[in-house]
Amino acid sequence: MKEKIFSPIPKLYQFPYHLNEIQFNSYEWFKTEGLRELFDEINPVRDYTGKNLALYFEDFYFEEPKYSEKEAKERGLTYQAPLRVKLRLQNFVTKKETEQEVFFGEYPMMTSRGTFIVNGVERVVVSQIIRSCGGYFTCRLIKGKKYFGAKIIPNRGCWFEFETEGDNAIYVRIDRRRKIPVTTLLRIFGLESDEEILKTFKDVDVGPIKFIEKTLAKDKSKNKDSAFVEIYKRLRPGDLATPDNARSLIEAMLYRPDRYDLSEVGRFKLNQLLKLNFPLTREYRHLHLEDIVEIVKGIIKRNNDPLAEPDDIDHLSNRRIR
Repeated sequence: MKEKIFSPIPKLYQFPYHLNEIQFNSYEWFKTEGLRELFDEINPVRDYTGKNLALYFEDFYFEEPKYSEKEAKERGLTYQAPLRVKLRLQNFVTKKETEQEVFFGEYPMMTSRGTFIVNGVERVVVSQIIRSCGGYFTCRLIKGKKYFGAKIIPNRGCWFEFETEGDNAIYVRIDRRRKIPVTTLLRIFGLESDEEILKTFKDVDVGPIKFIEKTLAKDKSKNKDSAFVEIYKRLRPGDLATPDNARSLIEAMLYRPDRYDLSEVGRFKLNQLLKLNFPLTREYRHLHLEDIVEIVKGIIKRNNDPLAEPDDIDHLSNRRIR
């Protein structure tokens, strides 16, 4: 008998991939790359002196689950598998190395249907649409006039919020603390002198209002050391601020991967926003001078453009699936 299709659509749409592919790919990434990245963040673990012992994460693997999916359901158990990690302990005092495989707990395994079985009950992890890491240009109205700013949102670490105030100076808040002139931040990234800062922005700051000159007039710092001290005072008010302890705190806060990480997505989005070409590898997932310079240039351009609009932070292009 010949098949007859009564649907107004002559041919049914064929999905290009399995509907569970997002779940499968996400969990496979966790088991291979995700855990590896997590171990790399703390690898090696050193003793409190940093000189005597170091513990290295060499490799890891999952053993086979003890029970099958069917048995886990019938017995009211979790379908899971043990994680084994190969560790190497290096003793710098005795010059000895010890390797050992360590049990790191049981982890739920994904079934062939893209689900998990927890205490005998089959469950599904629902993907969420969340705000993406990266950067956005913002805007606020002061006495009927648009004043632009920007936000840099990392996956881990402090937020940077840039604002143009009513005095036409550009400021930045680090982790929502007291604001500082953005030129102070530029100094710790390498633009130390007023002349270097003015030269960097001379092609952009060409409007009737000189935003960089207005900002420099509010800047109490004059070199890199004094800039570190000024920022330290905002981050740790009341503490004694010296160039050495200020530099130590701020550089750790900005450059240590365990303290600040834009993430691969954040670096990609920031590259897109600022038209930069930094690689997405871990060593480039912190802020660079070029990032701050392009953010400030973008703010000045928008302040000088009466038709400029801020980025829509709720737009789907600024969201990601997790």
